[in-house]
Amino acid sequence: MSGSSTFRGRQSAVRIFAQEYSESSLIERGLGEYDPSFVITKLGAKVNRCLVCGGLERMERRDGDSGPFYRGQVRDPSGTHYFDVAPFQPELHPDAEELLARFESGDSVLVSIVGRQKSNESEDGGIFTSLRAESFTEVGLDDYKSWMVDTADATLRRLEAYDSSQGEELTEESMRKAGVPEDLVDGLIKSKEHYAEFDTEAYRVWILKAFSRALGGSEEDLDTDLEPVGIEAAQVEKIEVQSTGAGDPRDVILGILGSNGGELVEYEDLVGACISAGSSREDAENAVMGLKDDTMEISEPKFGFFSISV
Repeated sequence: MSGSSTFRGRQSAVRIFAQEYSESSLIERGLGEYDPSFVITKLGAKVNRCLVCGGLERMERRDGDSGPFYRGQVRDPSGTHYFDVAPFQPELHPDAEELLARFESGDSVLVSIVGRQKSNESEDGGIFTSLRAESFTEVGLDDYKSWMVDTADATLRRLEAYDSSQGEELTEESMRKAGVPEDLVDGLIKSKEHYAEFDTEAYRVWILKAFSRALGGSEEDLDTDLEPVGIEAAQVEKIEVQSTGAGDPRDVILGILGSNGGELVEYEDLVGACISAGSSREDAENAVMGLKDDTMEISEPKFGFFSISV
């Protein structure tokens, strides 16, 4: 299973975990027809194209005005990447159909995706990031472990650059003197101008988790990325069909957690369901935190996973 397409001005593919990418809200759009656009993360990664990997946890085909298209999700140690295959990519449709068949049969599949950044902005300015697949292929555990190590190394490098930049003037000269690698200078300056200061501890947790799974973790640990532990595709579809506009994201979250038999649901799955129901990403994230910290109607028994409070 593989696919490919050729683009002018092709950018190198960034290795990135799902959570760093999904938390991004800074978009740098190219000025010319062929100038690349970027998603800039909190750690300063400038993502035009990226290489991601994980367990396939959702895949579906839909029919639009321009023809059929596909949407899917892959899970890595930090969270979930969302990707799609567009109607104007017919060369990828046979492989997408094969992947869909594997998913619908209940097979556990590890997938590697090279994708181009894609972002949607809501009316109130919320940003939802995803990927337009350029190629994808099924991989084995060894390939997945190698990707986790490479991606953890790349994330750690960005973390070290971010730490080195603390307290420095936001100029290229200051960044270089602080030891920020040349390829991260521009993105880090723009990131620090856009994002507020944030706690990097969660990033370090993902790195440790990835290294543990790749270098010493049990097969059971690796299998967690192969098993859909969040919202079933049918649940998301039901929300999308029923929605006639932006409903209250709190109702969506409570409805999901109250009807799934007490199973934990991951943060990104709750946010994604709210977005599918018509909410902005910002409203969805605020709803999760409000239900946890303000009303305490939901709890976080495991980092990044939620349930109804008991």
